[in-house]
Amino acid sequence: MRILSGIQPSGKIHLGNYFGMMKPALELQKIGEAFLFIADYHALTTVTDPAFLRAAIKDVAVDYLACGLDTEKTVFYRQSDVPEVQELAWLLSNITPMGLLERCHSFKDKTAKGIAANHGLFAYPVLMAADILIMQTNTVPVGRDQKQHVEVTRDIAIKFNNQYGEVFTIPAPSIRDEVAVVPGLDGQKMSKSYNNTIEIYGDPKQMEKKIMSIVTDSKTVEDPKDPETCNVFALYKLFAGDEQRRDMEERYRKGGMGYGQAKKELAEMFDAYFTPFRQKREELLRHPDYVDEVLRKGAEKAREEACKTMRLARRAVGLE
Repeated sequence: MRILSGIQPSGKIHLGNYFGMMKPALELQKIGEAFLFIADYHALTTVTDPAFLRAAIKDVAVDYLACGLDTEKTVFYRQSDVPEVQELAWLLSNITPMGLLERCHSFKDKTAKGIAANHGLFAYPVLMAADILIMQTNTVPVGRDQKQHVEVTRDIAIKFNNQYGEVFTIPAPSIRDEVAVVPGLDGQKMSKSYNNTIEIYGDPKQMEKKIMSIVTDSKTVEDPKDPETCNVFALYKLFAGDEQRRDMEERYRKGGMGYGQAKKELAEMFDAYFTPFRQKREELLRHPDYVDEVLRKGAEKAREEACKTMRLARRAVGLE
């Protein structure tokens, strides 16, 4: 089974990235052939500062490795180091119906939030399809909010195969419902675009301050509370074991515990969980040549697979 995931270098890695995509992908690498890429082409839809982008690409590479990426089991590469992806995106663009892209939620959501509408943002699902299909991917770990993009990829692949013959593997999404959407500080989906994130490698004191600012309702300490509608509890259960989760649920429903106490316990669990990762990250920052070499080797392997697919695709459409 071949597994593929990607993440944009458009800011610091946050809890939504980690629990929604990174952790599931790292777990799946134990049972399949994993391809993980830094989606720097995708980042250009929102990042316009070249210096920021260069730094963010390096940060993401170090972040992945610090989180436990096994480079013996995983092909780790930069999207822009595999130019065949862009070539395939053009081939796919010529069989992708406009209506399919117009129905995509991501474009509507981002423009509604004030992000400028451009062709890159609109055609984002086609480039994502190229990322997935060029590696002949079987499984794509995504949050539920990204499931539609995998469905679009499936539609595009099926249309291409029907028109030109069997070229692409039809991928399937892999979704973990309990962490499909991680809430941000304001209760919306945690996203750099919404400026509501908790960065996993951020300064511990600043991250604690962010956690203490999570939006809650106006219930008093004495009031019983519903854990199922609480942003703090939604984040707490990502870290907690079954016994800890049940204990917190009971204290919520019983009353007598304020949101401030729940936030404090969440902050403690957050710090304990990510401290080893932060230490590993500091070590990697002292060896930048190692990180560069990992990406170089990953790009070689990724291009080898991409070229195999492109030979099939070019021949299928008549370019060879």
